[in-house]
Amino acid sequence: MTLANRIINVGASSTLAITAKAKKMQKEGVDVVSFGAGEPDFDTPKNIKEAGKKAIDEAFTKYTPSSGIAELKEAVCQKFKKDNKLDYSPSQIVVSCGAKHSLYNVIQVMCQKGDEVLIPSPYWISYPEMVKLAEAMPVTVPTSRKNGFKLTKADLEKAITRKTKLLILNSPSNPTGTVYDEKELFSIAELASERGIYVLSDEIYEKILYDGARHVSVASFNKKIYDLTITVNGVSKTYSMTGWRIGYLAGPQEVVTAIDNLQSHSTSNPASMCQKAAVEAIAGNQDFISSMVGEFKGRRDYMVERLSRIKGFSPFVPRGAFYLFCEITGTGLGSVDLAGKLLDEAKVAVVPGDGFGWGNYIRLSFATSMEKIKKGIDRIEKWAKR
Repeated sequence: MTLANRIINVGASSTLAITAKAKKMQKEGVDVVSFGAGEPDFDTPKNIKEAGKKAIDEAFTKYTPSSGIAELKEAVCQKFKKDNKLDYSPSQIVVSCGAKHSLYNVIQVMCQKGDEVLIPSPYWISYPEMVKLAEAMPVTVPTSRKNGFKLTKADLEKAITRKTKLLILNSPSNPTGTVYDEKELFSIAELASERGIYVLSDEIYEKILYDGARHVSVASFNKKIYDLTITVNGVSKTYSMTGWRIGYLAGPQEVVTAIDNLQSHSTSNPASMCQKAAVEAIAGNQDFISSMVGEFKGRRDYMVERLSRIKGFSPFVPRGAFYLFCEITGTGLGSVDLAGKLLDEAKVAVVPGDGFGWGNYIRLSFATSMEKIKKGIDRIEKWAKR
């Protein structure tokens, strides 16, 4: 069988691969501690679940408009205005089957063969592969740990060519937990505006912040960058709703209309009852978030302190999201080899940094219980000593 080149050239997700292997071992009775998951371990809040159940009980189980129900679009508009100082009309919103789906849709309608897409490195595993699926060229722009893994205006200027179409920004970041401050974002926005480069702003971790970090939406600075930015968000991380598959985006009307058209011919609408649950998540009580983030911070601090004392491991302290990006140069192993050894010999699952563009790092998620974190770090420490 001859497959399309666009799919042959796409790599598998190392995050999903390591998680799948760990789950397989667990099913076989092996006691594996997994630091691979990219989802909160908390239950979805009760009020949100009840809203989903109510929708089912009221027979809200049919097709909806492909871009989402009016009630949810209105809630998203209010959220953008309140939290991000962004004014959008419901016609500028598309609700999709998760934020990943939203990102994919944006890249599909914005990019084509010959276009270049700038991606700061380290990057989320799926960004380059999504760009390849649009037959465009992913161009990674290296950052530095000394600079907090942040793209600078100078870095961006060097990477821009006449083929540059889109810049992908992710703050807070997966895998580093980097959070751009207002001044840093403004300098990037200024250059993007000057050069007419579109910005895809992935803000899925915006509410998961530590140490006084503050989230800023790049589209909020002025009309020029607003008109060039497509902002993506969703309910999965903030409300522990990964399996509900609701993401959303906002942007220029022409782009959003094209995405609506694309989605109508691919997935059509996201699940109807999940949209009702998302309305409750976005517009309902928000107390759950602070308690979850507080728990994450305690886990982060413990994991950083413990790993810092293990020879060969050097964790970067994240200010957002729920991942620890840890340098492993001192172990003498690359990330794939180290991840394999930790899983086979210590029964601990971590994600190799190769998939994020950094082969001398691994990613550990602290979206798991403190009990499991302690057990997993104990095992890593014992393995490292041995």
